[in-house]
Amino acid sequence: MADPEKLFRVDVVTPNGMIYSHRGSIVDVRAIDGERSIMYNHVPLLTPLVISEVKVKRSREMDSRIDHIAISGGYIEFSNNVATIIADSAERARNIDISRAQAAKERAEKRLKEAREKKHDERTLERAEVALRRAMNRISVYNTKGH
Repeated sequence: MADPEKLFRVDVVTPNGMIYSHRGSIVDVRAIDGERSIMYNHVPLLTPLVISEVKVKRSREMDSRIDHIAISGGYIEFSNNVATIIADSAERARNIDISRAQAAKERAEKRLKEAREKKHDERTLERAEVALRRAMNRISVYNTKGH
């Protein structure tokens, strides 16, 4: 008889509320110091995350489906077999409006170009770079799902 699958809860929360709450067998995140994979009974953890994709591998009963979520950074806390990701914004791949993400990318590229031409506007340059990373992350997560 096969061993029972060890699952834990994965929640993704933003200021707008709960974006995601399911049970999974593995969650992959990108922390500021590199990639992390978290499984059942992982040591307690609290670490900051970068703008990236979160992957949640679901149960064998769900055909080990992988849910893809675009996050804008934040934190992951894991304890007592609950992974909680707190992010400024997060979007499941299936909910990403690709035309809106493309438009955001174009706006960010335009602002980035303008900020570089001014040469003295470091703050605007930094904001444009972050906006571009967020837009590109959303596009990448959307495309990962095979759209």
